[in-house]
Amino acid sequence: MAYDVASVRGLYTSLSSGWTYLNAHDVPQVPERVASAVARSFRAAFTVAPPEPVRGSHARFTPGCPEGETLVADARAAVADLTGATPERVILGPSVQALYLALSAAMRPLFRHNSSVVVSGLDDPRLTSTIQLADAQVRWAQADLATGELPPWQFEKLVDGSTRLVSIPAAHAQLGTVVAVPQVAEAVRGRSRAWLLVDASSYLPYRPLSFDEFGADIVAVDVAAMGGPQVAALVFRDEAMLNRLDRDMLDLPVAPGLAGGVSAIVEHYAQLAEPRGGHPRKVTRRARLASSMQEAADYMEHLREDLYTFLGTLPKVHIVGVSGEAAEHTHLDRIPRLTFGVRDVPAETVYQRLVANGMVATLASTSKLLSDMGVDEMGGAVTVSLSPFNTQADVVQLTRTVASLA
Repeated sequence: MAYDVASVRGLYTSLSSGWTYLNAHDVPQVPERVASAVARSFRAAFTVAPPEPVRGSHARFTPGCPEGETLVADARAAVADLTGATPERVILGPSVQALYLALSAAMRPLFRHNSSVVVSGLDDPRLTSTIQLADAQVRWAQADLATGELPPWQFEKLVDGSTRLVSIPAAHAQLGTVVAVPQVAEAVRGRSRAWLLVDASSYLPYRPLSFDEFGADIVAVDVAAMGGPQVAALVFRDEAMLNRLDRDMLDLPVAPGLAGGVSAIVEHYAQLAEPRGGHPRKVTRRARLASSMQEAADYMEHLREDLYTFLGTLPKVHIVGVSGEAAEHTHLDRIPRLTFGVRDVPAETVYQRLVANGMVATLASTSKLLSDMGVDEMGGAVTVSLSPFNTQADVVQLTRTVASLA
């Protein structure tokens, strides 16, 4: 098996516009397979399929039911394959934020007058705000301001018998820092029976995920973050967990037309790296995903090393969480995303220079964590992130453009 980036680029018709897209954290590009699947799904969602003339024991037959019901069921199965779970443990929703809000409401039977929840400064503030609505004391796990790391040891002090939920991200969307989820899970389980909720939305576009190895109790997935439709999911460790919740609160509507694109984006990632001669028969989609995404992960890791090395060698460039005396000797696991600034150059100027040279990045969004890490004092920062279709030439182009300012 080999990762052929030229073939991967051919799966994205949007790349023909000439722009170099370095904004996967903000607006991921949509593969043509997904766009076509959503269009087909919207056309067929409310139609009823004709009955099959001959039905075997494994035939799919739902007489009189709209195709949209099948599309939603297929979306659950696709998310299950993506995370190494089963469809019965998957709850779909329109967004991760909506699902977090619904989960907080559904967990009310588990909360007592002295219950607590633990959230993280590394979490998306929109998600943290929904968890804070729970009828419980809120405790904060803090990131290292030098590196953006979330130290697992602090959960041994924050979590106790009153804790019902612990929320962390698998990776920071802008800094690229990967959280040691298994170590956090071990610390949480050593102190309580709290559920560990992990937002894997920024992690999944770059790494294969095995639910059992991850150690989480609930994994959140934003399909849109992978270049799919505006659909999200919560995946539970055990179906029995759902029996402890107010299930009515988790019944969120999902547009069948959008659900039809979920299988397409999962199939897209399963075919990023095809073995020579194709897959043998009877290979499951889960197995194809694991092998394909591992090849993509290896390729993206090489690009990440180039991205950090090339930009890091520019003397006036400060990579947030990487540059500086406090962070220079650390070796943290990171996905191919970073936020940087150029000394004495406003972030807006850096952004405009990138756009003028055909590159699409974003101004770093404001957050308490980035402010505490000194982004405001730098005059702002720019965030760039890579996708499976990016090449080393894109990294070189970025470096040369930034060097013209630095």
